[in-house]
Amino acid sequence: MHPLRTLALTCLLAAPALAADALRVVATTADLGAIAAAVGGDAVEVTTLARAAEDPHFVDAKPSFIRTLNRAQVLIEGGAALEAGWLPPLLDGARNTKLAPGAPGRVVASRDVALRDVPSALDRAMGDIHPYGNPHFLLDPANAKTVAAEIAAALCAVDGARCAGYRSGADGFRAAIDAKLPEWQRTLAPARGTKVVTYHKDYDYFAARFGLDVLGNLEPKPGIPPSPTHLAELVPRMVAAKARLVLVEPFRERQTADFVAGKTEAKVVVLPIMPTGSGPDAYVAMIDEDVRRVAEALR
Repeated sequence: MHPLRTLALTCLLAAPALAADALRVVATTADLGAIAAAVGGDAVEVTTLARAAEDPHFVDAKPSFIRTLNRAQVLIEGGAALEAGWLPPLLDGARNTKLAPGAPGRVVASRDVALRDVPSALDRAMGDIHPYGNPHFLLDPANAKTVAAEIAAALCAVDGARCAGYRSGADGFRAAIDAKLPEWQRTLAPARGTKVVTYHKDYDYFAARFGLDVLGNLEPKPGIPPSPTHLAELVPRMVAAKARLVLVEPFRERQTADFVAGKTEAKVVVLPIMPTGSGPDAYVAMIDEDVRRVAEALR
């Protein structure tokens, strides 16, 4: 065989092997996927199930996800019942013992995070509450560092040969957050104590980290759509407290937020809750964007 043809055939045969060498990681949401990419680097192939502009509570569970989960070596989920409505049936269909509860390849990101809003009692009359606490903890970058360490530990357990690289990735992610956090806090220092209203309880951790005061939610109860009765009570409270912002996720309808803003002095600000980019810098870029939008709205 001609040497060039031999070389070409060798490359074709080697390429799939090199791709297959990457650890197959599935993340339920884009924020978890971005952190996994930062920790794993070139050693991992990260697939995200939920789209960045999709409500993580209600994900379109495509049949193709079953095959993706069947092939996965690691699954990273948010936990705290965030994916309870759509992930379990997919895992049942995938039948992948590597992702079974308690297996080294099953990462529950909320495990080491101090969750807010843990209910003292469960009552369906309270709305669609999460029994283990508020699952939107990754909008606090300090929690993202905790999750990065958890992901690195899981990758090490599954792929010990490259553990040093995973630990280095987690250290690099933590250093990036530590470098940016003072800048983010300086940018939002003038906003401390500002009264805000949110559509859902997505922004509670972000608000707590940067000193915003959440006055209430457009939803009367978690998961319950805004009602005229609730808004009629909320608007006077916003006026009295001089609420300045209404924070809305990109996937929400805008009509209600615009109506409330029109009745008050508040501005509507659409804040991403998931990274829209990919790669190791995507998470930091998301927090950068959220901080910038809040600061500009209050300027």
